[in-house]
Amino acid sequence: MCKSYGVNKTPSTRFYTHVIYTYLAKSKYLVEPWRVGVMALKMEGMEINGDVKVEELIEPNYRGVKAMPFVIGNETFEKLGTIGTSTNLLVYLTTIFNMKSITATNLINVFHGTCNFGTLAGAFLSDTYFGRYKVLGAASISSFLGMLVLTLTAALKTLHPPKCVDTFCVGPTPWQMAFLLAGFVFLIIGASGIRPCNLAFGADQFNPNTESGQRGIASFFNWYYFTFTFAMMVSLTIIVYVQANINWAIGLAIPTFLMFLSCAVFFVGTRIYVIVQPDGSPLTSIFQVLVATIKKRKLTIPEEPSLSLFNHVSTKSINAKLPYNNQLKFLNKAAIITTKDNINLDGSSGDRWTLCSIQQIEEVKCVVKTIPIWFACIIYNVSLTNMQIYTVFQALQSDRRLNHSSFKVPAASYTVFQMLALTIWIPVYDRLIVPCLRKITNKRQGISLLQRIGVGMGIAIFTMLVAAVIETKRKDMAHSKPTLGIERGKGAISSMSGFWLVWQMVVAGLSEGFAIIGFVEFFYKQFPENMKSFAGSFLFCGFAMSSYLSSFLISIVHRTTREGEGGSRNWLAQDLNDAKLDYFYYLCAGLEVLNFIYYLIVAKWYKYKGSEDLADDVPLKDIPATHKHII
Repeated sequence: MCKSYGVNKTPSTRFYTHVIYTYLAKSKYLVEPWRVGVMALKMEGMEINGDVKVEELIEPNYRGVKAMPFVIGNETFEKLGTIGTSTNLLVYLTTIFNMKSITATNLINVFHGTCNFGTLAGAFLSDTYFGRYKVLGAASISSFLGMLVLTLTAALKTLHPPKCVDTFCVGPTPWQMAFLLAGFVFLIIGASGIRPCNLAFGADQFNPNTESGQRGIASFFNWYYFTFTFAMMVSLTIIVYVQANINWAIGLAIPTFLMFLSCAVFFVGTRIYVIVQPDGSPLTSIFQVLVATIKKRKLTIPEEPSLSLFNHVSTKSINAKLPYNNQLKFLNKAAIITTKDNINLDGSSGDRWTLCSIQQIEEVKCVVKTIPIWFACIIYNVSLTNMQIYTVFQALQSDRRLNHSSFKVPAASYTVFQMLALTIWIPVYDRLIVPCLRKITNKRQGISLLQRIGVGMGIAIFTMLVAAVIETKRKDMAHSKPTLGIERGKGAISSMSGFWLVWQMVVAGLSEGFAIIGFVEFFYKQFPENMKSFAGSFLFCGFAMSSYLSSFLISIVHRTTREGEGGSRNWLAQDLNDAKLDYFYYLCAGLEVLNFIYYLIVAKWYKYKGSEDLADDVPLKDIPATHKHII
């Protein structure tokens, strides 16, 4: 089936997003969008010349449980393939392709950012033109080709640079780099089609209007969460160990073969899938309101909306009716009726590019009002993204031995502690903390979504401070105590145990347990029902911006903090023992403080969808459908 709804920028973030979608699905927040596909399957009446024509469409043959082996099997193999390939890319680029840490970090950030931005295009093509099945099939093949290209770069000596000799390393040639980037392009295309479609395609196989279908969806999400957790654990332990300690060619060939099995299983089940046809893009509604507002920008909004604002709510709409409010008041101009506007006999607008209903405008406001919160999400992720990346470099120059044995924990495997922290925290928060908060606040969720996000942002500040203190300890031990050898291409290995890094990963997991879950739930609940598939893409675009800004911040710090001969020493030097990574973490903490202050301001301004706590709000039902005033 489709693949990972997750992240975007790092394996840990993909893990969080999968956990969150599962959490929301069990809370029935994600059921409504899938009803859209079957809404057209119900009986529909149309009045033509006074007669009522009833057209009954055939309901699809939901195979439900029979499709599960193909769907879950495809999911399992795909996750093992994609996660097993992407988890250790940073180490691969710095050790096999001999890239500098800064170059590899920026390339990974751009790669993950582009994958996340691509989800918007994938969702648009899926909903508007091709449908989920075709997009998933093409994206799966593209992912397989991308993994195959990466495997060839490791297996064939002509496709990667020679090994470093002592401290002398030769970088990749233009042709080697071009071949590597070709693999990245295939992976980006695959991720762009896979991520926005996977959950919806799996749920399409069950009838959401029956009790058995709803139980099947719940069961699907249980298995979906299990397979992703299983894939992450296997990738961060077994596959990463094979790549780092045995052979990179074999370590990349394993996930490539698993991705091939994923494609095979997906297409074998084609005959029993329910394939929902595309139903047009809901983004058109947003552009219609913006265009109509621009066309009527010189008009004056009346003091009483009931006098001239156009009010029509389609009986076919699955969106909840929203009250009129004066936030983003300028958009209300799109509902002003002029002599040039045409209204159909059924009361709908003759041209929605010039005249939009209040309901349509309020739905667009729901999306626009989330943008300031979205900006806070972007900045929040910048610091944590940088910490997750540099934790790998910290681990490479720390004592990774297990109880002083010869076994070394792979540097990328420390991310698993961040996932474990979130996995443990979710049930603790849901079963123990929320009931206690509910008694205090009298709110069903204990605290509001915006409050939950704020708590996560506060913990993020503490996360960066913890990371800075641990890095100071690691560097001090590298300078004051005997080292454990040299990490190729970097520097001396500090005698500080790598398990000190677990603290910063655990605190980061707790932060994202509040903030990321809050962000995902926030966007899904605040977007109109017919735009919820784009809510996920909107969030992924935020992750993409975080990746790009992370790369930009790293480049700026790298250039502005140069010192010494040739500028080889800086805060983010190749050898962390000569760098000032702890200063960089303090800088990120300061950035989180500023973002936290900004978030408090926009959160106080924000008004939840459908709330009527402003005096100027008027429920749509109280606005008459007949219009007394025409401009």
